Amino acid sequence: MRKCLLDTSFLIDLLNEMAAAQAGPALTWLGRNALAHLWITPVTMAEVLEGAEDPEAVRAYLARFSWQGIHRVHADKVALRQRRAAHRLGENDAWQVAIAEQMGAVVVGHDHAAFQRFGSGYDDHHRAAARS
Repeated sequence: MRKCLLDTSFLIDLLNEMAAAQAGPALTWLGRNALAHLWITPVTMAEVLEGAEDPEAVRAYLARFSWQGIHRVHADKVALRQRRAAHRLGENDAWQVAIAEQMGAVVVGHDHAAFQRFGSGYDDHHRAAARS
């Protein structure tokens, strides 16, 4: 089963599409990846809740996804990646990449500038929807 770490950009699109009752790239991606195991992190949850109009409703919805905590091994990966990088990732993006790498997951989102260097470990849900 494919593991997918949902980035904030994906979840914001998903929540907006659901609120508007209008399918877009996120719902299309979900339909095509119905068998994927979907995960979120504390980074994702904090970023989504920060902009939520109804944090309790969003928190309840996010509870359906598997939870990947942040641990020492992730901190080591973030430090190593950032130290070796010619162009550092944003801090939250660096955590997302390190967590995804450690768990063998693909990052799903729409932040090409942040994740383009992640290569095949990144699935842009907007591009996937455009291929339909």
